[in-house]
Amino acid sequence: MTNQEIVQDRQARGQAIEVADENLAFRQVVIQDATPTGAQISHAAGFAPAQQAVVLHFLPDGDLEDIRPNQSVDLNAGRQFIVIETDRLFLLTINGERFEWPSRMISGAVVRKLGKVPPEDELLLTRVDQPDRVVAPRDLVDLGKGGIEAFVSRKLSWKLNVQGVVLTLHQPTIIVKQALLDAGFDPTKGWQIFLIVKGEPKRAVGLDFTVDLRTPGIEKLRLTPTGVHNGEAAATPRRHFDLLEVDEKHLHALGIFWETVVDGACRWLLIHNYQVPPGYAPRMVMLALLIPPTYPTAQIDMFYTSPKLNLTSGRPIDRTQVGATICGTPFNGWSRHRGPPAPWNPATDNVITHLALVESAIAKEVGQ
Repeated sequence: MTNQEIVQDRQARGQAIEVADENLAFRQVVIQDATPTGAQISHAAGFAPAQQAVVLHFLPDGDLEDIRPNQSVDLNAGRQFIVIETDRLFLLTINGERFEWPSRMISGAVVRKLGKVPPEDELLLTRVDQPDRVVAPRDLVDLGKGGIEAFVSRKLSWKLNVQGVVLTLHQPTIIVKQALLDAGFDPTKGWQIFLIVKGEPKRAVGLDFTVDLRTPGIEKLRLTPTGVHNGEAAATPRRHFDLLEVDEKHLHALGIFWETVVDGACRWLLIHNYQVPPGYAPRMVMLALLIPPTYPTAQIDMFYTSPKLNLTSGRPIDRTQVGATICGTPFNGWSRHRGPPAPWNPATDNVITHLALVESAIAKEVGQ
């Protein structure tokens, strides 16, 4: 069959094209011309001449070409058209490329389609006097406010603090071992590794654990060298009294060296080699919690460190003037108490929840 015969055959059977409205929902229609005009395409889409619909040729490269009513189109260049009844075109740019759009409102999904923005990228509307606006697929943007609205896309990113080294990741998950390598830490050194999630007790994790940064509240991985005792800890931990079973399971799971001691009338939980975030000196202390005789009915209050924690900035830490001596060692107390909005609840509060309070109070002083 010659080229002329192919053209004649197509004309006899009709030409299949795709037309869409402002939502870019394409549907197939048949037109009886291999080189239709804008008016013919508008008619095939269901518009009357009086409606003066705008016809945009949606080319394979994403470009939009305005087709006048009497202008012919070569369907070999592309068979998708956007046909909308409107009295004007609105301008926008997507990653610097200029587009015309026949409707005042445009959705994030349509912007993505027009600009061929990958689904894994974030779409933003740039703004001069305030932060850029993240545009979700169903968000609508008004193109008629004056000026040309500019959209940009960028790779989504997540941040993970690995012992003071902030990683910027372009995927939402990472294996702990890889996170250590990326942050410059040798994973073979036998670290004790803890996942810090805001509002939750720290959680011991292994090298093969997958951190999902889409989980709300994930802040950092904290590393503690295994077997470092600074000469503090005895070979066998002292157990002068028992904690709740849930407390002891939690402390064992953390892999830390801890003791319970009775000194005079006071019962103390001692946690050795407790690591604090950057911004403090020293970076490792002994942490002490005073456990009341009627715990958990009576609450755990405050906490103590030895030696005293100081900020490297030199700024004094408010309400840390309380002193205590435990088995001959001086400790410094932090007056941090539960307020009326979240009073101690014997049914749900314990050493675990108080350690979360301790961690939060220490982190707050250095802006974490």
